[in-house]
Amino acid sequence: MRLIETQMNRAINDCIDWKNANTKVTFSPERNASYVYLHDNHIATVGETWVELYNCGYKTTTTKSRINAILSEHGNEERVYQKDFDWFVSTKEGTVPFAEGMRLR
Repeated sequence: MRLIETQMNRAINDCIDWKNANTKVTFSPERNASYVYLHDNHIATVGETWVELYNCGYKTTTTKSRINAILSEHGNEERVYQKDFDWFVSTKEGTVPFAEGMRLR
């Protein structure tokens, strides 16, 4: 995991606002959730027991890396991967197509 992703996950865990280079975390006490942005595009929302995923149409290596870093810390063994230009999420139950705003518990 990259240093910036470690710092990003620390900010999510500590429920604080944080920014470094192209990645930003904002915490909402009203929703008790952290919002993660890459180049000002919302790529994830992390709640206490769930994670919502977005790619905003940018299926890039960096977007996938940030999402997978979040899942490694806050998910349940899920992982995003790409095959033939399409994104998928592998879960304990199997593989599902990546869907904008999908919620994982």
